[in-house]
Amino acid sequence: MTVKLFYENAYLKETKAKIERVEIKDKRVKLLLDRTIFYPEGGGQPSDRGIILGDGFKVEIDRVSGKDEIWHEGRLKGREPQAGERVELILNWEWRYENMKQHTGQHVLSAVLQDLYSSGTTGFQIFENYSKIEINFDGELTWEHILKAEVEANRIVAEDLPVVIETYEELPAEVVSSLRKPLSEKVKPPVRIVSIPGVDVIACGGTHVRSTREIGPIKVLNFYRKIKNIWRIEFACGNRALKYMNSILEDYWKSLDEMPNKNRPLLERVRELREELKRLEEEKAELRREMWRWKAEALMDRAEEVGGIKVISIVEDADMKDAQAFVINLVDKNPNSIALVAGRRYLIFAKNKNVKGISMNALLRKVLRETGGGGGGSEVLARGGGFKIEPERVLELAKKELKELLQV
Repeated sequence: MTVKLFYENAYLKETKAKIERVEIKDKRVKLLLDRTIFYPEGGGQPSDRGIILGDGFKVEIDRVSGKDEIWHEGRLKGREPQAGERVELILNWEWRYENMKQHTGQHVLSAVLQDLYSSGTTGFQIFENYSKIEINFDGELTWEHILKAEVEANRIVAEDLPVVIETYEELPAEVVSSLRKPLSEKVKPPVRIVSIPGVDVIACGGTHVRSTREIGPIKVLNFYRKIKNIWRIEFACGNRALKYMNSILEDYWKSLDEMPNKNRPLLERVRELREELKRLEEEKAELRREMWRWKAEALMDRAEEVGGIKVISIVEDADMKDAQAFVINLVDKNPNSIALVAGRRYLIFAKNKNVKGISMNALLRKVLRETGGGGGGSEVLARGGGFKIEPERVLELAKKELKELLQV
């Protein structure tokens, strides 16, 4: 069993230990030590990072796991370590300390949400730049609810209250009755109880700061409904809160600088742009319809008549989506018409619905058998691609097949 020094002193940054077992694969090494300052992933808190130094080797630790036996995993530099060797453990303190702030801050925020709204915390996890909790909350959670909780949580932080950690083989009745969350049956002795006087009492296996003052600012960054009455709240504490808010503010001001009207608030500028975009889209649609009308007239004037049907064939430069929209509009407004369109990578065959005796899908299949490629569709519209010859040649084949199908 690995001695967990992080429970004895969460502020211990360096120590020495002995290697008990070694596993190596592809320059990745896993070390089992007799004792450790590295916290293993668990309880929503990510594992610690740092380095393990030995005589002639270094391991850059990026993953720590286990309960009784704690394994340290990372990239090996230098020779292979051996069981029995003494090593030096050096914690990435900035990473650990920020995680301690997030975890303790979560206790405060969860306790406040429980007190204000009877909202129990059902999930918790610390990420690289922020943390999240999930709470039960009936109705609509709003920024007004969030602000009230933030103000209270930061008041508690400013009180500089002690964070007390006690371990019990059997919980006293008064501790059991004061728990914010009932103890899970999965938790076996010894049980670690983390308490903040007058604020929170909870069983927890994470690492925590000594005082609420160390948490720094607690800021909710986002919240949304996950399912039914379960809401997810994203937040950050300490330096992570400052970094996250700075990134948001930088994005805010840079976005505002890109606006024609640079005056706050950004929301009004975005709404103005949306209205302008809507107007431009309407103008674009009107111009497209006008262009389609003139283009259709020109194509119909030079359409080839086959068996009483006007056949339009064209090599199109537009992308497939725009070409299809035009073709559908063309045959829809011109009875007794068939359109054969070839782009550099696509085919579109379409007919007016009153044209009988021929299927566009059947025509497409016959053409693709000769040109290669694939596709499909319906009686009135078919699309394909992947042909291996020039579009002009494809259209020639299509008109030939069309005449045969129409028995002309």
